[in-house]
Amino acid sequence: MNEIKALEEAQMKENVTFFRPGDTVKVHFKIVEGGKERIQIYEGLVIAIKNSRIGRTFTVRKNSYGVGVERVFPIHSPRIAKIEVSRSGKVRRAKLYYIRHKIGKAAKIKELLGKKSTVTKNTASGSKASSRTVVSGE
Repeated sequence: MNEIKALEEAQMKENVTFFRPGDTVKVHFKIVEGGKERIQIYEGLVIAIKNSRIGRTFTVRKNSYGVGVERVFPIHSPRIAKIEVSRSGKVRRAKLYYIRHKIGKAAKIKELLGKKSTVTKNTASGSKASSRTVVSGE
């Protein structure tokens, strides 16, 4: 069992951008076409985050030419170059599946306003510190 955990720890990324459901993110994803490799940016709304250590995933939804497109990304995938949070959203749910049925302005999420500060907290392993963005007033 310890060997499995050791393998997972080796494959997990150290610096993962903190984001939450309701945020608009830009995912820089590496695509291999033949012998060439390029980075494609996928921008959309994070509607869900599923947690399970190395298998942690997040779902991004965007509108492409009037059609809703969703894509699931593993956070610790080596194909993800980086994740940028372009806008923080103000939501009260962990899963935003209701957005699938909304059209136009009804599908918009309000922007979270306020001063942001970075707080570091210790994880369960004790030696590593993870950074987290917190909005003042929480």
